[in-house]
Amino acid sequence: MEKKFLKQRILESSLELFQKNGYHGVTVEQIVEKANTSKGGFYHYFKSKDELLYEIHDVFISYVIKKAKETYDEYETPILRLCGILHSFIKVFDVYNPYITVFYQESTYLQDAYKEVINEKRDQYRKLIERVIKEGQERGDFRQEVPASIATMSIIGMINWSYKWYKRDGPLSIEEIGDVFKDLILHSLVTEKGFTEATEKNQLLSWKK
Repeated sequence: MEKKFLKQRILESSLELFQKNGYHGVTVEQIVEKANTSKGGFYHYFKSKDELLYEIHDVFISYVIKKAKETYDEYETPILRLCGILHSFIKVFDVYNPYITVFYQESTYLQDAYKEVINEKRDQYRKLIERVIKEGQERGDFRQEVPASIATMSIIGMINWSYKWYKRDGPLSIEEIGDVFKDLILHSLVTEKGFTEATEKNQLLSWKK
């Protein structure tokens, strides 16, 4: 229990320092001082600052992959699956906002070995969304004239950019922003048949559901 607490403390301390001073403006000594630990404590969990930056990304990408898989298993229709995936994807920008901000600002400094693992996980997530869209096209729920690969990358790109402008104290809550994204995405993808059937069966998930 104490070990997990220390690892989390190191992560949170590094996030705060990276946001304030940038990746190269922070030393391991500064991190351990802020986390109230020793270098031994730091290196017990992280081989280097690079591995720490990789871990920052892994926290939130693992979250969205886990939620997407749970959603896929929980629901039976592509529309419900897409709604659920969108919910957790958008929510991550609130739950892990500091992690995402730091990673996207500092990821260019990562070593290639870490980038390869990160790209593998991102591909895993992308393929799951694309699978849902293709299944929806096969059922007639999603428009077939929209290439599933482009639709997938559009969804990921649009929502990912939220880290640049989303503020917890902004005019819209993450729930309200999520409803806007869902409205845009569903109305660009779902066919008239899909909307009719989903509405009749109450299969358009609300944010709070």
